[in-house]
Amino acid sequence: MKFSDVVKAIKELSIEEKEEIQMLLQQYLCEERREEIYNNFKAAQQEEQNGELKFSPSINELRKLIEE
Repeated sequence: MKFSDVVKAIKELSIEEKEEIQMLLQQYLCEERREEIYNNFKAAQQEEQNGELKFSPSINELRKLIEE
């Protein structure tokens, strides 16, 4: 099914059905974002264990680290 088919099908739904889809999409997006945050956290933990993370209280040093 193509994206345009999905959009077309949604247009034909009732207001209540559209609201339900909106609620479901918001839930799915929150779940996916939560999973992404968790995966980034786990990757950062692994980097820390491997000694790959660098920290600095200096703004200028942090800027240099970001640019690397």
